[in-house]
This record gives sequence, C-alpha cells and structure tokens, in this order.
Amino acid sequence: MDKHTAGAQSTGDAAEQPVIVVSGLPRSGTSLMMRMLAAGGVPLLTDGQRTADEDNPYGYFEYEPVKALQRDATWLPQARGKAIKIISQLLPTLPPDVPYRVLFMRRELCEVLASQRQMLVRRGKPADADSDAELAALFAAHLQQVQQWLAQQAYIATLDVSYNELLHTPQPLIAQINTFLGGGLDTVQMAQMIDRQLYRQRGA
Repeated sequence: MDKHTAGAQSTGDAAEQPVIVVSGLPRSGTSLMMRMLAAGGVPLLTDGQRTADEDNPYGYFEYEPVKALQRDATWLPQARGKAIKIISQLLPTLPPDVPYRVLFMRRELCEVLASQRQMLVRRGKPADADSDAELAALFAAHLQQVQQWLAQQAYIATLDVSYNELLHTPQPLIAQINTFLGGGLDTVQMAQMIDRQLYRQRGA
C-alpha cells in the first residue's frame, strides 16, 4: 500500500524530481518492473554491464555503482527523475538528502526461493532445497525490518507491488503505479511488457 498520500512525481526540471527506486528481494520481479517503467516512459539509469541470460532474457537493468552505494553515493543526483534498481538490503544506505519514490516488489517467498535455486542450478552452483525453510524465515524477517525502516523515513514514499497480482490482474496495479509516479505513463505499453511465459517458478 502507498504509505504517503502525496506520492506524485515532481514535474519540471529533473534536478527537482525524486529518484524512482525499484526494490525488493532478488528474483521478486524488479527487472520486470524496470522494463515496464521504461515502456511507460520513465527514463532508466542502467549501464548494461550485466547482460540478458536465460534467467532474465529481457535483461537485468542494473547500474554497477549501486553495489558500492554505502561507500559512494556521489552519482545519485543523476538518478533524479529516473528509475534505478536497488536491492532491498541496500535501501538503508540511501542518503537522506534526496527524495525517493520506492516501488517495492513483493513475491511469494516460495517462488523467490525456487527461482533463486534454479538460477544457481543453471550456473552450476550448489542449490540446497533443504535450507528453504530457514531462508524463508530470514527473508521474511528482513522484509519486515525493511518495511518498518521505510515507514520511518519522511523522505521516502513507498508503494508495495505484488508480483503475483501483477501477472494475474495487472491493470489495477499499473493504475496505482501511474498515480504514485504522478500520472502520464503509457499504461497500455506497460501492460504489454508482462510476459507470463517467464512465470516459471510458481507457488503451490
């Protein structure tokens, strides 16, 4: 849900606009959301260093400096008026002198774990399904902590987006996203970016 009623994107010069952050756990639909925002008319801040593969055939839409955000955020002003992908673990490192609009992707944890496990298998790395219960508990605790932290930050507006609902009934969520970011997005094009064939790890 939208934690702030005044969540509209600023108009005018890009230097006065908020940074649009797409966040969530890995494999929670962040790449899909970045693709949808681009189709809707939102500029992205990406560098293309991580290229598309079987796990993300449309690309990852990442920006390498994000990984060092805690040590160096001098690049952040160029993200004003643009969307950038930042995993949930790094959200608390965002400097408070910039306004943010966070689209926080949520997905059934069993699907997140299954998708992460399949990614490891494809890369020839060990994937222990027996640890899923422990990981699910850790992820759930992390998400609760992040949600509490976001709710306490006056400079951050947050909209939770269900990946599962987005695939099944996208129009209401896309309308919410459009409103949250100030309107004017191409919602028809955004909906067309949803490829249900990529919904490969499903919950019970």
